Amino acid sequence: MTYVEGSTERVRPQQFHEAAGVADWRVVGEGACAYFRTGSFEAGARFVRALGEIPGVGDESPDVDVRQKGVTVRLITVTDDYYGLTERHVELARQISAVARTLDIPADPSAVQTVQVTVDALAGPDVVAFWRALLGYQDRAGSGEDLMDPRRRGAPFYFQQMDAPRPQRNRVHVDVWVPYDQAEARIAAALAAGGRLVNDADAPSNWVLADPEGNEACVGVAGPPAPTADLR
Repeated sequence: MTYVEGSTERVRPQQFHEAAGVADWRVVGEGACAYFRTGSFEAGARFVRALGEIPGVGDESPDVDVRQKGVTVRLITVTDDYYGLTERHVELARQISAVARTLDIPADPSAVQTVQVTVDALAGPDVVAFWRALLGYQDRAGSGEDLMDPRRRGAPFYFQQMDAPRPQRNRVHVDVWVPYDQAEARIAAALAAGGRLVNDADAPSNWVLADPEGNEACVGVAGPPAPTADLR
């Protein structure tokens, strides 16, 4: 396997999903992710060691999370002016999947997700400054409304600018980014567990749900490949 130098052109989630050879991967809120069911920590360690031998893999600094039963790999470019995917991530995703197949490690695309905390703010900069200091986070790609953990472990925070107070609704909610082919099942499970659908005007990319006491959460999907299934 050879790593493709260059090819830093940015790609959108839909372009990533429509590329050949990336069936193991799903783009969620924080980049392209894959979960590989290794079955043991030892097998996971061997898998990660093999990933380290892919030429040039360190240039993209993939996030790798090794757990007892599996390994999660995330591909994302984090710079001062860009937070997203490039063509090199497409090729690297193919190579990582090839390593997994060589080691007979199956992928489970349904097992990835991203959780983000969203805060409604009237005085945006002041509110962001507080949370930046409290969490030890930093601005994401120069954004004045997104904070990220510099260690890339904690949930990101997004600050939604409000024009007027919303005392009748919660000011903080959770965004759950799921694989495009898991949204229908996740929403159905939440509704069956006592939730209700608040708004599906932005479906099939975003749905607003609420728990039995009215606390809201959003289910988000990043770039499903065309044609898009109607999940409403």
